[in-house]
Amino acid sequence: MAVMTAAHSSPEAVEQREMSPIKGAGIEDYAIISNSQTLALVCRSGSIDWLCLPRFDSDACFASLLGTPANGCWRLAPVDEVVHCARSYRDGTLVLETELTCAEGCVRLIDCMHTEEGGYPQLLRLVQGVEGQVRMHMHLCFRFGYGHIVPWVTHATDNRLQAIAGPDRVVLDTPIELVGKDLTTQADFTVSPGDSVPFALTWTPSWSPRLPSVPDVPAAIESETGVLRSWSDRCRKAGPWTDLVKRSLITLRALTNRDTGGIVAAGTTSLPEEIGGTRNWDYRYCWLRDATLTLRALVEAGFTGEAGAWRDWLLRAVAGDATQLRIMYGIAGEQRLAEYELPWLQGYEGSVPVRVGNAASNQLQLDVYGEVINALHLARRHGLAESADGWRLQCLLVRHLEKIWGEPDEGIWEIRGPRRHFTYSKVMVWVAFDRMIRSAEQFGLEGPLDHWREIRSNIHENVCQNGFNAAHGSFMQYYGAKDELDASLLQIPLVGFLPITDERVIGTIAAIEKGLTRDGFVRRYANESDVDGLAGIEGVFLACSFWLVDCMVLQKRLGEARTLFERLLALCNDVGLLSEEYDTGLRRHVGNTPQAFSHVGLVNAAYNLSEALWPGQYRRKSPHRDR
Repeated sequence: MAVMTAAHSSPEAVEQREMSPIKGAGIEDYAIISNSQTLALVCRSGSIDWLCLPRFDSDACFASLLGTPANGCWRLAPVDEVVHCARSYRDGTLVLETELTCAEGCVRLIDCMHTEEGGYPQLLRLVQGVEGQVRMHMHLCFRFGYGHIVPWVTHATDNRLQAIAGPDRVVLDTPIELVGKDLTTQADFTVSPGDSVPFALTWTPSWSPRLPSVPDVPAAIESETGVLRSWSDRCRKAGPWTDLVKRSLITLRALTNRDTGGIVAAGTTSLPEEIGGTRNWDYRYCWLRDATLTLRALVEAGFTGEAGAWRDWLLRAVAGDATQLRIMYGIAGEQRLAEYELPWLQGYEGSVPVRVGNAASNQLQLDVYGEVINALHLARRHGLAESADGWRLQCLLVRHLEKIWGEPDEGIWEIRGPRRHFTYSKVMVWVAFDRMIRSAEQFGLEGPLDHWREIRSNIHENVCQNGFNAAHGSFMQYYGAKDELDASLLQIPLVGFLPITDERVIGTIAAIEKGLTRDGFVRRYANESDVDGLAGIEGVFLACSFWLVDCMVLQKRLGEARTLFERLLALCNDVGLLSEEYDTGLRRHVGNTPQAFSHVGLVNAAYNLSEALWPGQYRRKSPHRDR
């Protein structure tokens, strides 16, 4: 393929492009690329507006997503106005292809992430001519420290640009002529059909004496295509929803750190749960509450190796003093996730503050004990090799849980208000003891079973007496609540606390459908009651909506379950991604993206529904219930 050299347009045209900010992008307008070390958000416009290097939770060097283009971005786009944009991933991969059409013709932009031979993250971009002669402009603005630090930009060699600030160095390789202007790097070039212009951006430590090797961009893209396609082809079929299940599993892989096995909750921080609001949190960490559902989604789809890596991450992160159990950890198991604000960033569509770190890491959430122990129980049931320390750790956890399970906590949703006796927390405490008993019975493990059975029975009685409101015929969000519902209570039949036929379960599901749905989708709780001490109204919570699908399947309401499930699938953006929530009024994604919890819910609901609709055709290789 021919490589085009730089072709310059008039200074007036260049200035006009520079002064036109990239505005109006919705959260759903972004796709992701990832090398399982970090990820980047790529807008339809051809601009990369979010990139943290070298890890998911590192400082961003492109942060215009939460500010302005002056906070860092990398845009490749035609000079003329784009009149049509079409994009898709190559099947079964994270290689993104975007076709941009303007009056002059059409170009194809191929984006993916790679790992350089030294193990450093590398962002690859390839501009290909499709039709006509299209004048292109590149605008590259490096800003380290979340858009705050201007780096020192020099030529490492004649054809290599490097930007250095503190511990970070990025090296840009491209054959076209680059021009520095107003603390940015720019270029103009023209592509015709058959032409190809490569770009590669590689991170290394600033003190490393070795520069990264010069990549063969087309060959590296093809290599990534082959590796990812081979991996995703292992996905177990899920009826007519196999493609979206595969896309969700690829997204979970994109959110997984391949070195540690930790899965971050999302790839971003501070994307708002309400546009213009203050519910802006950092989700680039690993939550224990995701453990059971994530592990189950992986083993359901046939990815036991990845499930094993996630299990091993859990054991490393949780190991030690049971009294020090956290609700979330850093990618490598770090415990200190201090929360602070970035006042120089104006926030996504004015949604401030922009936060880094997460103060909720210091909260007490009793449910995590149940989720961790349930995850380890599931790992055994699906044949994952037993860890020598796994059972001993579980015994230490329940020994501590015996002492604290009667205390109030902050609950699954990290309420930043007073501690309460949250019903879901107590249900998951019951799960912890139940799974300990079942593991001991099924796998011959040693433990004080009679003692655990007595505690399990006491907890069950406690929840049924204090968490259930007979007047409403439903379990409530917390003990003594008058009418506060919580979508987490949809998990009661899913974890086996009570059967789906129990009148209390039937009443709870009905109450949630009546009191917590908006346009048919499920909210976490009625947050207009200010139960969490924060003002504002968040969107519908997608994971909870998938849980309602699961409950409908158990109730054999298969027509309703399929209808709701397919309405949820319609909320995926054009490349199959889901954020945390959805604003049904604005018809927009809200919250951090892509959200692992949402995609895990999609995978599990797809397998539950496909098996129920076509018994035997998509049967699991192993039992699927949590217990």
